[in-house]
Amino acid sequence: MNTLSISQFPPLSYPCGEAVNMLCTNLSFSGENVKVIMVTSCHASEGKSYLSMNIMRTMAKLGRRVVMVDCDLRRSSIIEHYGIRFSGSPEPAGLSHLLAGMAEESDVIYETDIPGAYLVPAGRNVTNSLPLLNSARFRALMRSLGEQFDYVIADAPPIGMIIDAAQIAKYCDGTLLVVGYNSVRRQELIDAKEQIDQTGCPILGTVINMTEYDSFLSRKYAYKSYYSSYGYEKKGEGKGLRRKKR
Repeated sequence: MNTLSISQFPPLSYPCGEAVNMLCTNLSFSGENVKVIMVTSCHASEGKSYLSMNIMRTMAKLGRRVVMVDCDLRRSSIIEHYGIRFSGSPEPAGLSHLLAGMAEESDVIYETDIPGAYLVPAGRNVTNSLPLLNSARFRALMRSLGEQFDYVIADAPPIGMIIDAAQIAKYCDGTLLVVGYNSVRRQELIDAKEQIDQTGCPILGTVINMTEYDSFLSRKYAYKSYYSSYGYEKKGEGKGLRRKKR
């Protein structure tokens, strides 16, 4: 099997790590038929890719066999941001290559250096991604991955910006909606929910990101986070992840 290494995966602070652990535990109680999970947001830079990567890592550490599919075919930056290095070809095959008929399924699934964690990279960026995501090849891939792995995490583009996420949701068992605190208007959330509802994919919950708090599980911890142009990073002390209960 193809392999890759992740050289720039930042460690989580204790409170943030516990929040992701709680989220993954809650996902495991969503039902045995909820295996293919889409992660999306209303806007860019709300932390959906950061969350997707950490769900993949945490689920693998909990003993699950999990694969993350980078479905952002237009402007993915996961490879650069996380320092992903592929063994073999300097231009590895990814999702866009598979959907364009330039690669087979076995060519685009990479075993990472995190035991139990696998990744399907986006591949070459394309400007017209919707026909590829609407293809029988994408449907077959998601079905096949759901049979091979305990969980499939589909990191989708923001649903409030392009229609791709609504198309991806058709082949998923549930959706996580990442919301940046105080950065999304109520109507935008309503519109996002309606778009997802129309696909028939249930919303499993909302992850509220960039929230201020100074205690976790009745104990005090101080830390801070900030957003880069790509996603969620940590620096010093005070913000974090919180999962909103349904």
